[in-house]
Amino acid sequence: MHAPLIIDVAGPRLTPADRARLSHPLVGGVILFARNGRDRAQLARLCAQIKRVRRDLLICVDHEGGRVQRFRDDGFTPLPAMRELGRLWREAPESMPGEAALAACNAAAATGWVMAAELRACGVDLSFAPVLDLDHGRSAVIGDRAFDADARVVTLLAQALMHGMRAAGMAHCGKHFPGHGWAEADSHTELPVDERTLEAILAEDAAPYGWLSATLAAVMPAHVLYPQVDAARPAGFSRRWLQDILRGLLGFTGAIFSDDLAMAGARRLDGRELTYTEAALAALEAGCDLVLLCNQSTVDGGAAIDDLIEELARAYYEGRWQPDEAAEARRRALLPTAAAPDWDELMADPRYQRALELLP
Repeated sequence: MHAPLIIDVAGPRLTPADRARLSHPLVGGVILFARNGRDRAQLARLCAQIKRVRRDLLICVDHEGGRVQRFRDDGFTPLPAMRELGRLWREAPESMPGEAALAACNAAAATGWVMAAELRACGVDLSFAPVLDLDHGRSAVIGDRAFDADARVVTLLAQALMHGMRAAGMAHCGKHFPGHGWAEADSHTELPVDERTLEAILAEDAAPYGWLSATLAAVMPAHVLYPQVDAARPAGFSRRWLQDILRGLLGFTGAIFSDDLAMAGARRLDGRELTYTEAALAALEAGCDLVLLCNQSTVDGGAAIDDLIEELARAYYEGRWQPDEAAEARRRALLPTAAAPDWDELMADPRYQRALELLP
């Protein structure tokens, strides 16, 4: 059964309502937030509780580094913002630009390894990283989350960070396709618009997705409208962007996550505000394999999550949505296959100690 829903849970331990939701066959995973991790031991217990409900549930988190790092205390390493890795590449003496680029890539790989190893030691399966947006100096919501303004630099640093994550046994998710760095508005509160042509976007912001298409495990599209490409639908709800361009033109074969359907930028479509279920169905129809609904378990007892599960099930029984076996296979491919490291053993691992030395 295709399990496309990624939902949140209320607190540091599962409630009976959380367990009931996670048991539903349409739920494929959990996204964690800072409220879910008071300390490492408690976070590990929570992840173990989730896996006892269903071993195949994918435990995810936004843990990029910089200002987007959910877990920061009790031994978690403060990870650099991605712009710091770009600066390592750029701020080199003129006599050694190539050496600086290689050192920056080494630091990026170390960052990915530390990030993924620490998360996996606590039971987390996937971090939504790396950010592939370009730093055009226009988007405050992206800003220092981006490596650089040059798509080539972004691609090579992201590839190194992805290599580090894979070395620690974790898959990766590039975001926000085809690029959120040009649009100025924040999609958490409104729908950003990028007026550039398809040719301009493909030449710059979307270029890393093509160059990394053979190795990226997952992609998250932007809640951004690109009217010269699809006048009606933001990228995450657009078959033009997800099927024709991302999968067709750029050759991407991995999983596609929607961004958070609770964001304001996700709920304006065809001139009106959608319900969460309407938004989920629109994203799945456009080509998303998985859809996220975040921070709803603590609102009205999680009624929005319950409604989404019930209404998606109704859409299935009424023939308005068909599960996709290939999408389910892509979800399961994101689950780690190697055993997670023990935290104390990780702290003593010479590779971990060396990786810490390489962080900017």
